[in-house]
Amino acid sequence: MARKHPKHGPYDLPDTDEDAPAPVVPCWLCGRPTGKTVVWHHPIPKSRGGRDTVPMHPICQNTLIANFTNSELQRYGMDVEGLLANPAVRKFVDWVANKDPDFNASIAKKGR
Repeated sequence: MARKHPKHGPYDLPDTDEDAPAPVVPCWLCGRPTGKTVVWHHPIPKSRGGRDTVPMHPICQNTLIANFTNSELQRYGMDVEGLLANPAVRKFVDWVANKDPDFNASIAKKGR
């Protein structure tokens, strides 16, 4: 019996321009455009039932992890303004505002 569609035949794919740059999305925490590395962060941790993800710089995600526990992140949820009310996070965002999108540095862990 003949196949309706060839197994390895040509497909009608939409024309895509491979040279076109990917759309730049802003970081959820600092608002700067993301660079080459984008981390998809769960504002509500997966261990606490979070499913939504937001784009972030790796350094911004590390700052959140260093300054908040999973319980605290669950309480804030998607409220970025609540996170920015924390003095350590506000100081970090003000400091990183003029850095390159691909800037990365080590973040000191919060003493718990």
